Amino acid sequence: MCNKLPYCSYIIKITNVKNNYIIAICFILLINIGFAQSNCWSSYRGNSALTGKTNTEIGDSYTLSWTFSTDDIIKSSPVVCDNNIFIGTNDGSLYSISMDGNENWKFKTETSFEAPPLLINDKVYIGSLEGIMYCIDAKNGNKIWQYITDGQISGSANYINTSDKEKIVFGSYDYFLHCVDAITGDSLWKYETDNYINGAPAIYENTAIFGGCDGFLHLVNLDNGDKFDTINIGTYIASSAAVDGDNAYFGNYDGTFYRLNIPERKIIWQNETAGAFVGSPAISGNKAIIGSQNKTVYCYDISDGSILWTFKTLRKNESSPVVTDDKVLITSSDGRIYILDIENGEKIWSYEIGSPISATPAVYGDMIIVGTEDYRIYAFTKN
Repeated sequence: MCNKLPYCSYIIKITNVKNNYIIAICFILLINIGFAQSNCWSSYRGNSALTGKTNTEIGDSYTLSWTFSTDDIIKSSPVVCDNNIFIGTNDGSLYSISMDGNENWKFKTETSFEAPPLLINDKVYIGSLEGIMYCIDAKNGNKIWQYITDGQISGSANYINTSDKEKIVFGSYDYFLHCVDAITGDSLWKYETDNYINGAPAIYENTAIFGGCDGFLHLVNLDNGDKFDTINIGTYIASSAAVDGDNAYFGNYDGTFYRLNIPERKIIWQNETAGAFVGSPAISGNKAIIGSQNKTVYCYDISDGSILWTFKTLRKNESSPVVTDDKVLITSSDGRIYILDIENGEKIWSYEIGSPISATPAVYGDMIIVGTEDYRIYAFTKN
């Protein structure tokens, strides 16, 4: 929380030369190996750019297949890979669950997991409200390492693989963005801000992009933690940005939604008509979709920031949507899961669980998986 508010290319350069020879210089700046796996939903936003878009088709309706009971409320969002679900709970448990709803293993700590886990290369990275980032073996639940910060960790880690190291980056309430060796857990660098960091950093080339309770959007060099730039937004940025092309999209706690051109460090447009944003946006085509605490889901035209459509829920929205080319999947604290038509915002399907949902759902194959505040994980199968 910000001052007691809610949670606050692989680039291949190919040069054609004479005599029909081609020299390919492959400089791997940022390639996310785990996110490239087609059978995985490895992070709560699906990729290192945090766009929230899945290539899996979302159906028109679903049937509840099973529920799994835990010992406390669930605010953590699930990730899924190789037919296993990973999710944290507020009693400090990280679960691995099979796709038929059976427990594989449970890793237990003393403090809540509210952050979504990150699943990469058979390792689960998850931060606790005690301020500890854990690396857990995804196959057996054994701890590989832990890294201690001086404040709670509310946002997910992100992953980068440079020419020399695998790294994870994540924010903490100790005001720092931390970069840690993904294999050893050793600190590589820290970047200091002026207040809590709630969301996950989005990755753009060699830049981490994130906001915080200091009211700035930060652009940080992933090689060494040096500041590229800061953009003064004026109030809390409680969620994560989404990066699409050369642009970052994000909302603040005053209800203003922004498009930032990253290379130019320039705000292209801003729309000030919404309520507080706590969840993160999803990007699909020319649309940016995000839920607000004013009980409304907004769809913005990314070209000019105009509102294409809105959808009203019964209570505030703190989760982040998952999108395809034609549908939007979002949960709400009104206890419902919604599937919307991405073109007009009309409701296609909904299911009432009856307990608040602040976690973002995962889409995997024919299934939707989500955790709720009634201590249970729900799995739905496409009809």
